[in-house]
Amino acid sequence: MGGYSANLLEKTAKEYADKAVIAEKMGNYEDAIKYYRAAAQILRRIISINPDSGLRDVYVEFIRSYEERAQFLEKNIQRIATTSRGEEREGIEIRGQDLVSEPPRITFEDIVDLEEVKKAMKKAIIYPVKRPDLYVDKIGWDRGILLFGPPGNGKTMLAAAVANEIKAAFISIDASDIMSKWLGDAEKNVRRVFETARKISREGRPVIIVIDEVDSLMGVFSTEVGGEVRVRNQFLKEMDGLYTKGSREMIFVIGTTNKPWVLDIGFIRRFQKRIYIPSPNYEVRLALLKHYTKNLELDPDVDLEEIARKTEGYSASDVVDIVREAYSKVVEELFEKGSIGERPRLIKMNDLLEALSKRKPSISHEMIKSYEEWYKRFGAM
Repeated sequence: MGGYSANLLEKTAKEYADKAVIAEKMGNYEDAIKYYRAAAQILRRIISINPDSGLRDVYVEFIRSYEERAQFLEKNIQRIATTSRGEEREGIEIRGQDLVSEPPRITFEDIVDLEEVKKAMKKAIIYPVKRPDLYVDKIGWDRGILLFGPPGNGKTMLAAAVANEIKAAFISIDASDIMSKWLGDAEKNVRRVFETARKISREGRPVIIVIDEVDSLMGVFSTEVGGEVRVRNQFLKEMDGLYTKGSREMIFVIGTTNKPWVLDIGFIRRFQKRIYIPSPNYEVRLALLKHYTKNLELDPDVDLEEIARKTEGYSASDVVDIVREAYSKVVEELFEKGSIGERPRLIKMNDLLEALSKRKPSISHEMIKSYEEWYKRFGAM
């Protein structure tokens, strides 16, 4: 597909997206749904014609966001319409008692490699919690930590490991949980998250707020409406409150993102630690393979070094999935043969190669270059 055709289709998709935002703002929800889906369909067309486009990942992300918004409107159109007419409503709000959960049972030992990142996380969070006297009334400590990098490389696992290390109250929210609410309630949800964290902190327990896909909350987009701007400002206001001079509240905000370049500059400044979580290199991929096969029985023909070489461009979760897929094949054979009570056969090299053939690399050289360039500009360990 020629560059002119691609640019024309992309321009048309943007026009539909802009129409969708305007229609939604005006209360024309059926039209908004239609326009969001039209924009997504055009972007799919671009990908199908030119699957090797360097902008493929960007298009896929926009398709996802447009489809999610259309589905949300379709599901809630009656209630939204009722609200827009000024009729009484309860609103959809995040309740404080629903926020706190137990973090996944993960420790730093469960995370392969990333030693420098672990060290940075300990300095930023664990040390101040264990010895606050070394920080209070002296120089303070960092409250905001941004973890960025390709998907599937342990950003959320790191947040859980830190929470377990200091026995923190764990508040994990998806940015879409906040944004996909009624106009006005989104700001209340942001405020309620921080109010809950302050209440817990005043009772003597540290709090870690984890916001996945924080770019959805703190990104700057051409199609945003006023409500999104107000939510962003509310979040920045709450973050500023954590840095009040003399504050002893042990509240830490960890944001994770795969798209740091869309973040609002004001948000970036409030996160003193901006830590790059890279894709695994050969040595790390080999360590991952060894770690996740240590409890499995491998045939002597298995060459993990060869698998590690063949998985360049794969994320950590991709590597784990390859091992899981190979083992699943062995288990499936056991059931298919009706030999459920027998011992599974050894995993062979071909099992791993077959699993590998079914999964393509999820991280391109262009993506890595984008992350490294952003880290050079904004990174802070």
